[in-house]
Amino acid sequence: MPVELIERRICLIRGQKVMLDRDLAQLYGVETKALNQAVKRNQDRFPDDFMFQLTAQEAKLLRIHFGTSNLESQSGASKPGRGGRRYLAYAFTEQGVAMLSSVLNSKRAVQVNIAIMRTFVRLRELLATHKDLARKLAAMEDKYDAQFKVVFDAIRNLMTPAPLPPKRQIGFAPPEEK
Repeated sequence: MPVELIERRICLIRGQKVMLDRDLAQLYGVETKALNQAVKRNQDRFPDDFMFQLTAQEAKLLRIHFGTSNLESQSGASKPGRGGRRYLAYAFTEQGVAMLSSVLNSKRAVQVNIAIMRTFVRLRELLATHKDLARKLAAMEDKYDAQFKVVFDAIRNLMTPAPLPPKRQIGFAPPEEK
């Protein structure tokens, strides 16, 4: 399973890196409803620091961020023809995702969990490397005089991520008036 596919599904909510139930269900190849039922049958394995339910405000912000409607069907969470899910999504922390492997007992679940754990570790290493590099750069900048300021500024510019290109407009645009 490609790491990039998993990375795109990790969100930052309440200051924690989490994965939503619908994304996990899709990766595991099960319905969201089935995943949540398995979790509810094993509720004692999922304390608040492993899993939490989104608030209505958080769910609304995610819909705006990802551009989905609140009636969008998500992994079979509702009956056909009824629109989307009728409850707030659950978010699983890294520990919660690890615990899912003990609840979902399929070979696919084990393989997906391994890939997810590797992705979380990779993200942690990238963040640590970036922080370490910034700290070393600041120390070097303090050590050397102003003649190297241009070099340090150039390195900082290289470290900042490039801005995303503007999104293309979708839909019909009325003709411009002259």
